[in-house]
Amino acid sequence: MTQTTDAIGASQEPPAPRRTRIHRAWFVAAVTFVTIFGAAAFRSLPGLLIDPLHQEFHWSRGTISAAVSINLALYGLTAPFAAALMDRFGIRRVVAVALVVIAGGSGLTVWMTAAWQLLLCWGLLVGLGSGSMALAFAATVTNRWFTERKGLVTGILTAASASGQLIFLPLLSWIVTEHDWRPAAVTVSLAALAVVPFVWLLLRDHPADVGVKPYGATEFVEKPAPMPGAARRAVTVLLSAVRTGPFWLLAGSFAICGASTNGLIQTHFVPAAHDHHMPITAAASLLAVIGVFDVVGTIASGWFTDRFEPRRLLAVYYALRGISLLFLPMLLHPTVHPPMIFFIVFYGLDWVATVPPTLALCREQYGEDSAIVFGWVLASHQVGAALVAFLGGLARDLLGSYDVVWYASGALCAAAALMALVIRRRPVRGVVAAAA
Repeated sequence: MTQTTDAIGASQEPPAPRRTRIHRAWFVAAVTFVTIFGAAAFRSLPGLLIDPLHQEFHWSRGTISAAVSINLALYGLTAPFAAALMDRFGIRRVVAVALVVIAGGSGLTVWMTAAWQLLLCWGLLVGLGSGSMALAFAATVTNRWFTERKGLVTGILTAASASGQLIFLPLLSWIVTEHDWRPAAVTVSLAALAVVPFVWLLLRDHPADVGVKPYGATEFVEKPAPMPGAARRAVTVLLSAVRTGPFWLLAGSFAICGASTNGLIQTHFVPAAHDHHMPITAAASLLAVIGVFDVVGTIASGWFTDRFEPRRLLAVYYALRGISLLFLPMLLHPTVHPPMIFFIVFYGLDWVATVPPTLALCREQYGEDSAIVFGWVLASHQVGAALVAFLGGLARDLLGSYDVVWYASGALCAAAALMALVIRRRPVRGVVAAAA
């Protein structure tokens, strides 16, 4: 009887609690977030350097803007090949080398004495390094490590850039104002180097490297063999896509998007506001607020894209952006006032709201080649940003004001709205088929 009672008692004992372990994919995502977060520092500094470098070296704003222009162009043009490099050599190696290149490029500017050194360091080196950690980095990590929650992870990693901008812009502007531009450049260099150990120790190229399944997967996924032909495919898809009309409309409108955001506001808003005697720290803080509303606007735009026609959404986004730019010259004052705050909030909501509908149109038009096509469309975004970054500084040198730059950009946005509306509806089933 005792044995029976013991057996019954034993069978009624609650099972031992199971220990739940955090999946390795979330650690990889966290390291990726920190890396992209730190990369925001590299993108935040150029607009803060225009006035200090002009005052110290007497270089024209056009010359300084040329370095920013090279940086922005390489950021975009490197992106289509970054994924190929990661497939060939691994994510960890590519990102670690990119961070070291950025640290070197930013750190070497402390000793520069000629304008060509700025073009080399901040334009070439930092441009190549930051381009290797563009959207291809986040996309590659998400695709390899997650089969569930991809949208959530993508949104978080996209928000990392805006969050980093929020933190670094006020900090770097304070350093530039209080301690000169060289400590700010060193801060960027140290921020890049500080991330390298985390990347090397915690980041892994594929779940199979640590013997786990991708998050949400039901089966183990073998690590694919290196793909040396990925870069060739990127070029092949580009050569075929340029033979289709929708590509030029998408690339052209997205180039104007880059021109009116990264090339114009991110590069020239702070010096333009400073021309109107607004403190650099105040102008940089306004630019940081754009990064906050950028996150809200991008998420909302994704929701709208699932429910409304992407062409019409793009037309509305570009039209409203163009109208807001026409009013900006009247809003620049020594102090921050409510109309300027309204502009900053509105512009932040519209900053990259164009990405979801543009990506949706790429999927509709180019099917299985859409990811690569979007990479090249993104490259056009940065080329447009690069052109306006340079031309904006040149216009300021020649005219003594940025007013004509704001008006011209507003007109370009109107053209982008029309371009979006005339993209044909008939889907193209693959780039090669479209070009045949």
